[in-house]
Amino acid sequence: VQLQAFGGGLVQPWGFLRLSCSTSGRTFSSATMGWFRQAPGKEREFVGAIRWSDGGIYYADSVKGRFTITRDNAKNTVYLQMNSLKPEDTAVYFCAAGTNLRSAIATMSRFYQYWGQGTLVTVSS
Repeated sequence: VQLQAFGGGLVQPWGFLRLSCSTSGRTFSSATMGWFRQAPGKEREFVGAIRWSDGGIYYADSVKGRFTITRDNAKNTVYLQMNSLKPEDTAVYFCAAGTNLRSAIATMSRFYQYWGQGTLVTVSS
């Protein structure tokens, strides 16, 4: 499975961006697609995740109500719509794929087997 995340850039506070994560190679209906981010000098943290099979979605508290994850099964693509961006959202964003991850497990990076390269999101005026 190959993952590619793109769509990052520079945005002003309270602006918006949409990140995309396209998948290729072997895909599987039991996948959970996750978004993580890593700010300079900080550990990688969970942002959100969605299961291909039933659309179950999880969000980190820090982004709940501002970020939305959706998927396009036909395009094998997952999206992260980010609204009301704050400077503290500045980070490199990664997409990842794991197998049938649920609940708290879906928030843990070590359970994801496949990772795409990151895309940088900078929120600054």
